[in-house]
Amino acid sequence: MRKITNEELHRPTVEEFARMEKIPVTVVLDNVRSAQNVGSFFRTGDAFAIEHIALCGITAAPPNREIHKTALGAEESVAWSHHATTAECIGRLRDEGYCIVAIEQVEGAVMLGSFRIEAGRKYALVFGNEVEGVDQQVVDMCDAAIEIPQAGTKHSLNVAVSGGVVLWDLFCQIRLKP
Repeated sequence: MRKITNEELHRPTVEEFARMEKIPVTVVLDNVRSAQNVGSFFRTGDAFAIEHIALCGITAAPPNREIHKTALGAEESVAWSHHATTAECIGRLRDEGYCIVAIEQVEGAVMLGSFRIEAGRKYALVFGNEVEGVDQQVVDMCDAAIEIPQAGTKHSLNVAVSGGVVLWDLFCQIRLKP
């Protein structure tokens, strides 16, 4: 086996990425305190061609050295906005027709493997603070919740890891379906 060079991967330029079709997913970060986690969401969002990242409350926004450290420039390709509160952001997304989904361990959550997207529907996925998770007030505003099944002794994953797991699953449902 030979490693494939970056040139051989034929990735789009930032300009080409801006024009290409995205999956109908917006990531909402509810008071995520680590700028490096934010950067990871930008990099993952770029990889899976999400349409937008909404940075809410204390969540850091570009330009930011710590975001750039993990985003590796993806903060230039993925569209983003900043909102004073997550509730205000969700209100706007609901008005735009999004299905609002908390990624959280809550009563009635659907396990990730059982969650099915509906064709033609737009989704806003809400990821929470590293310690507190998605705020209960925000959970109360959501239409649904997804839980990532786990088998270990810990009760949660790092928020950026959770983002990668969930976005990969939705990307597969949308772009890689047979």
